[in-house]
Amino acid sequence: MFKRKKIEDFLTDKDVENNPDEEWLSDSEEGELTIDAYETEKEFVIQSTIAGVESKNLDISIEDDMLTIRGKRKRPESTEKRNYFQKECFWGSFSKKIILPERVKITQAKATIKNGILHLKIPKANRKTSKKIIIEDK
Repeated sequence: MFKRKKIEDFLTDKDVENNPDEEWLSDSEEGELTIDAYETEKEFVIQSTIAGVESKNLDISIEDDMLTIRGKRKRPESTEKRNYFQKECFWGSFSKKIILPERVKITQAKATIKNGILHLKIPKANRKTSKKIIIEDK
């Protein structure tokens, strides 16, 4: 099947510079972050290739059982004219929402970036909780 090319596939940096108000050149579209997510006995681990993103341009939050990772990858500055023959890198805002399968200890979550890979570790909350229910005689 023939795949239509997007207008961006034929753009040069000069085109972007000369037409900053064009809708199809804006950062309005948000990319989706790709991840690997797994669990160990004690924690959930999220990993993602996040090369080119500074930690100050990342926002990671957990609300109830929803983990949200948001960020922005800035296009490298260049003064030279570029005539792209292939353009696959995503530049701009991105996000990913993940529903965690269990309760977690939000305050103990830790995130690091090493060699362009985000590592997020979120400890599981104690699964087994019990409470003795006292029966009242009336």
